[in-house]
Amino acid sequence: METRNEICDISLDVKEELKKFRFRKSSTNSALILKIDREKQIVILDEFLDDISVEELQETLPGHQPRYVIYTYKMLHDDGRISYPMCFIYYTPRDSQMELQMLYACTKNALQRETDLTRVYEIRELDDLTEDWLKEKLQ
Repeated sequence: METRNEICDISLDVKEELKKFRFRKSSTNSALILKIDREKQIVILDEFLDDISVEELQETLPGHQPRYVIYTYKMLHDDGRISYPMCFIYYTPRDSQMELQMLYACTKNALQRETDLTRVYEIRELDDLTEDWLKEKLQ
């Protein structure tokens, strides 16, 4: 079997969801979780979660499969301001199949370009995905 290093396509549904997600007015943390359909070699929507804490997000992600997460986080600043930074979290567990890791890694940059986000973080262990970790990254 030949190995394919090409990037997976991003489904029109995902492109549409990304647009809606980016421009929606929300006052809560929310996440768009994306995954790759291996059969069709395409990025699809896994789930949309509104009003989800970082801890709940951590519990939602599968333990052995990579995911892309677009996350809006309600951040309270020391001066009383509130902002909603959006970030791209690339989650790739160490013990997921190597072929799957490669597929996600090859597609990550294309998806990152599609989201047009500059805050991009990678997580290898679910336990690392905590509110403290995220706050530190977003400062």
